[in-house]
Amino acid sequence: MRLSGNRRKRLQIMAERISDGQMGIDDCGRLSRALSPVFDLEDPVQGEYDLEISSPGIDRPLMRIEDFERFIGFDAKLETAAPINNQRRWKGVIKAVDGDDITLATEHGEARLKFSALSDARLVLTDKLIEEDLKRAKAAEAAGDASPASGGGASETSGGGQSG
Repeated sequence: MRLSGNRRKRLQIMAERISDGQMGIDDCGRLSRALSPVFDLEDPVQGEYDLEISSPGIDRPLMRIEDFERFIGFDAKLETAAPINNQRRWKGVIKAVDGDDITLATEHGEARLKFSALSDARLVLTDKLIEEDLKRAKAAEAAGDASPASGGGASETSGGGQSG
């Protein structure tokens, strides 16, 4: 979830189904229609705002430790809130996850970073990531799933929010 904008605010929520990690445009629409009345009643954002529901997309943010476990072997960019060894930005292959520790293979060797120290993390778009996403989408299609692959990042935006 992310709130951005000054004059016109945008509340962006990235979501995916727990069952298979997919989030098609129809799923975004259903979630938007389900959340809009709740947000209108609870009024979580001062003033008017747009509600945007989207899939994380192929080069998704890594928000939970489980995301790092799921994408071991893939390239990622990580940023720490405070410098570690005079460095805040890290790029490399996710090698391992051990509790709160993430091991990243960088061009300068392995780096062990605490998940709790990260301020931002996301996958890097690579041929390997695209290939894996296509395989997953084909498997879902073969299983009879009618929703589109999340690779492109499905999204739905609706007006929302009441003045508070």
